[in-house]
Amino acid sequence: MRRLREEKGWSQEAYADEAGIHRTYISDIERGARNPTVKVVEKLAAPFGVPAGQLID
Repeated sequence: MRRLREEKGWSQEAYADEAGIHRTYISDIERGARNPTVKVVEKLAAPFGVPAGQLID
């Protein structure tokens, strides 16, 4: 997820806005401090235009 976000040139805040998720939640996921639910993974994948499973791999 971090790689895709950085390739787009998005800050965590910009990505969070695109995904409709709070910025601190994005930060926690990238640091491995939280494990997102399937619904959240789907929300995270949507701004990148990739299937949710790609973020899990």
